[in-house]
Amino acid sequence: MKKMIVSAIAFVFGVWGASASELTSISVSFKESAPKDIFVIRNIGNCHVKPMELKINLAASQGQLIFDPTASGAGVEVFQPFEVTDGRQLVSKLPRVRDGDDQLKLTFLSLPPKWNFAFTIDVDDTLIDSKLGQIRVANAEIKGAVVSMQLQDKSPTLRATFSSDAVAVLRRVPCGSS
Repeated sequence: MKKMIVSAIAFVFGVWGASASELTSISVSFKESAPKDIFVIRNIGNCHVKPMELKINLAASQGQLIFDPTASGAGVEVFQPFEVTDGRQLVSKLPRVRDGDDQLKLTFLSLPPKWNFAFTIDVDDTLIDSKLGQIRVANAEIKGAVVSMQLQDKSPTLRATFSSDAVAVLRRVPCGSS
């Protein structure tokens, strides 16, 4: 019986090419904050994440959210450019975000356990009638936005959707060496 359980566990984790001890989770949280909105990407597990690309796609968000990094374009009144506030050494390339974009991509060199990568930028909704107006975003307005990650070794793409509490968690993320 013990051998069957071990075989079943090995099969389940073998599909992903990793053992249970080689998996982690990454949380991506959003916080409305005037004048700069905040995104925090955190490895909430105990092992390093391999080099990867992580995308935040707001297209399916309930508030039809967009990034508003410049004074001109699709954003409303207040704007803030993309600015890294924590973990700059973790990424090899910063995104070029244009006004009205609904997605951005980050290229990570590594994401050590319990480390954060955080950035600020202005996010606006494009709804005609929204709870806080178009300048501010209620947490529930990000619900439905998608976070995806692709390891540079071309493992399967993992996806997570933001909930109404403005958090998305990528689970079963394969780890690499530290």
